[in-house]
Amino acid sequence: MSRREKPADVTYHGLREAPDTARITGAAFSAFQATYPDLKLQPLVVVIAAFNEAANIGAVLDEVPEQISDVPVSLLVIDDGSTDNTTEVAQRHGALACTLSANRGHGVALRLGYRIARESGARYIATLDGDGQWDPADLPDMVEIVEADKADFVIGSRELGKTENTDAFRNLGVKFFARTISALTKCRITDTSSGLRLMRAELTGTVTQTQPQYQTSELLIGALLQGYRVAEVPTVMRQRMSGESKKGRNLAYGLRYARVITKTYLRERRASGQTQATILQQHPGADTAAR
Repeated sequence: MSRREKPADVTYHGLREAPDTARITGAAFSAFQATYPDLKLQPLVVVIAAFNEAANIGAVLDEVPEQISDVPVSLLVIDDGSTDNTTEVAQRHGALACTLSANRGHGVALRLGYRIARESGARYIATLDGDGQWDPADLPDMVEIVEADKADFVIGSRELGKTENTDAFRNLGVKFFARTISALTKCRITDTSSGLRLMRAELTGTVTQTQPQYQTSELLIGALLQGYRVAEVPTVMRQRMSGESKKGRNLAYGLRYARVITKTYLRERRASGQTQATILQQHPGADTAAR
């Protein structure tokens, strides 16, 4: 089925990957390698997962400078099964593009972008959204924090800055989930769902990620519970440049986000317990010595 023949505007909102996800992402990765053989990316790769954002993606890419805090930048767009010409617009505006044949979720697209960036030499990975809500002008401060070895993962927080979003329910949810994750991880976080993030590339390969959507909390909780240092900087969350949000209705989004937080926290706590048990089994005197 060609790109123009695909069914339009169907966003994947499942809490588990679709059965064909590995096949679709594998084919996209192989096609990307064939298009860009022997690829060597710059030390900082800005990854944008986009679905039907042809009207916005060009302006988003144009805002990103070629260097951020003296660190050279590559632009990488993962087109998550768009039915418009998102891929073509991204390429015209200087980005490398990897295109999935069907929409399989923002988290799936980001993980593919992380893999490409890591395997192509990235030292740092930043994320933006394809709708223009997050301002890359805040990236220099984020790069400087990681470059100074003060953090491994930096989040742009609308709570420390401001938001132009007038949806009271969504804004209340940002505060509620920030307090929830802060309580669970014992680390104060003010914005758990920001699309503006910068992290060491290796972090994306060591923190478990399985969510097709709602992946921001999964990556954050995993990073915190694995001991990575997380910092925040103020940012402004802007209105979408055009079009409508793909996140779905507020209540459904909130319930699914809460479920992902719960599943991720329980999984990471079990994993940390199993790791400790393995250490004690390998070093049976460790528990006694610790006392």
